[in-house]
Amino acid sequence: MPISEGEKIPAVTVKTSDMKNITTEQLFGGKKVVIFAVPGAFTPTCSEQHLPGYIDQAEAIRAKGVDDILCVSVNDAFVMGAWGKDRGAGDAVTMIADGNGDFSKALGLDFDGSGIGFGIRSQRYAAIVEDGVVTKLAVEEPMKFEVSSAEAILAAL
Repeated sequence: MPISEGEKIPAVTVKTSDMKNITTEQLFGGKKVVIFAVPGAFTPTCSEQHLPGYIDQAEAIRAKGVDDILCVSVNDAFVMGAWGKDRGAGDAVTMIADGNGDFSKALGLDFDGSGIGFGIRSQRYAAIVEDGVVTKLAVEEPMKFEVSSAEAILAAL
């Protein structure tokens, strides 16, 4: 069952793009955070629309009281670091590696992409999290990119 609005983010450890362990408590505790997840780094929609939208809208999102913007994918920390560098994420978006899919599974937002050679991945979604509690969750239908865009989350803030 996927996580719902009003529920607390489960305790999981992931990695930053520089290979440091970080817990969900460290990421979300006492903060207002926007998180968005993509099925894969360097994939077309993720690279051309999803991540760039959040980079472009980072200042406007932060102006709404958001402390951090996180991008998570079931890729390793080196891939997430390279992708963030390639797309110019800089300080606008924090790249988070969910290498084993533990975070995505804990949220109930994973999917099996083995049929297309992806293995276990994260669904495409975005959420607003306040002090570890999901206050807004927007999960995309498969093969869609509408409700999780930076513009949609900015409107929800």
